[in-house]
Amino acid sequence: MCGRYELHTHPAAIALAFGLSSPPALRPRYNIAPMQPVPIVRQNSAGQRVLSEMRWGLVPRWAKDPSIGAKLINARGEGIAEKPAFRSAFQWHRCLLPADGFYEWKAVEGGKRPYLVVSRNGAPLALGGLYERWLAPDGQVLDTCTIVTTEANDLLRDVHDRMPLIIAPEDYARWLDRSTSAVTDLIAPYPSDALDVHPVSARVNAVKNDDSSLLERVDEAPAEEAPDPIPDDVDVPEQQSLL
Repeated sequence: MCGRYELHTHPAAIALAFGLSSPPALRPRYNIAPMQPVPIVRQNSAGQRVLSEMRWGLVPRWAKDPSIGAKLINARGEGIAEKPAFRSAFQWHRCLLPADGFYEWKAVEGGKRPYLVVSRNGAPLALGGLYERWLAPDGQVLDTCTIVTTEANDLLRDVHDRMPLIIAPEDYARWLDRSTSAVTDLIAPYPSDALDVHPVSARVNAVKNDDSSLLERVDEAPAEEAPDPIPDDVDVPEQQSLL
């Protein structure tokens, strides 16, 4: 499961890494949680890569109630092309979620301990995702997304048995290509030697904590109760800017 991540890379570097025509208007965020607006990179109808803001928690186009999004923050990669909630988005609406790292919680005696996973070379990661547009009965539009997950690699298996799908730069074009769904071979654990993992402060458990100190390595602190995937302190306004 992937329930928190962070993104602080300079917008110009994001534009360069993801092939965007101009730097996006993003601020550093160190504790991104489900049901918040997040930046995604997608391919538009003209074949150009664009950055859009969408709420994290997929609402399928056929859903009667948008609250289902809270249950669809992740899409298990195995069999994704056949699952009713994801098969349409997998075929037509794949995206990338830029991230500098993601958090996972390790079950230990007395609770769970948070860890941060980052790229070993310091480059931003591209989390594989899906997106959908949902139309409310009154005509209002809600754009949402989810993060695809796969089994953990050898590095992370001791922390958690799942990890987000990470797309390598050389595969961005294939993953984003709306003309094909022949990308199931990309749904695989990212190489262990390309990632680093270290324990971080339990302050990350609270979404209200959103500062760069959350990224710092700490000693193996006492375990605490793990946060809920959708914490009570997440602010979920109808519209919220990333600025």
